Amino acid sequence: MTNILYSVEKNLAVVTLNRPEVFNCFNYETLLQLEEAVEDIRTNEEVRAVIFTGSGDKAFCAGADLKERKTLTDQQVKRNLFKIGEVFTKIDALPQPTIAAINGYAFGGGMELALSCDFRIIADGTSVGLTETGLGIIPGAGGTQRLPRIIGGAKALELILTARKMTSEQAAAYGLALKTAPNALEAAKELAEEILKNAPIALQQAKFAVKQGMNADLQTGLHIERKAYEVTIPTEDRLEALAAFSEKRKPVFKGK
Repeated sequence: MTNILYSVEKNLAVVTLNRPEVFNCFNYETLLQLEEAVEDIRTNEEVRAVIFTGSGDKAFCAGADLKERKTLTDQQVKRNLFKIGEVFTKIDALPQPTIAAINGYAFGGGMELALSCDFRIIADGTSVGLTETGLGIIPGAGGTQRLPRIIGGAKALELILTARKMTSEQAAAYGLALKTAPNALEAAKELAEEILKNAPIALQQAKFAVKQGMNADLQTGLHIERKAYEVTIPTEDRLEALAAFSEKRKPVFKGK
């Protein structure tokens, strides 16, 4: 892969969009390579947390490659639309915690990629937004559905209908980002390090319970939580945590 850089070190996967010359925009080949990386992450037991970011210091991702878009037939545009939605849904469904380190501009599909992650950290001084209505289209890779679930319907509709480009500070104030930071990737790694101290199976089950429970009524959500908790009971990691507490040491989790 050349359009996507993918590495795993100390249980942390970093996926980097690597087309800085075009602000890391998505063409079809980039989507295919991103999908390949995501598929590996989904079943890779070594990976316990994931960061998505962009190459260079200008952009996280400025959305679809409009130069490519000009050359596509309507059928090919539909193909790309289906693929980007499919890939982002796979990112949303990853069992590992995911962080978008928004190191630069994130517009359109780039913002939708970030919305597919569990957390968003935005670099100071950058701009983000769902700008599709200004191009005669609408967010088509989950933006109209994920944004309202994150910041509420009225705020999401305001941002989508105005195609507003927000500063990092405004995005954080809207609740779109967990926080801003001078260096988004470094801040994302710090958050990942905090997460990685904890038991891998517990992390996945906690994420599962929260995300599935949010789409259910309270009683169903509580049932989901109980079932997710039960998954952790027979694990070696739970017993290791108890032993470590008794022995006054840090637990060594193995994801078993």
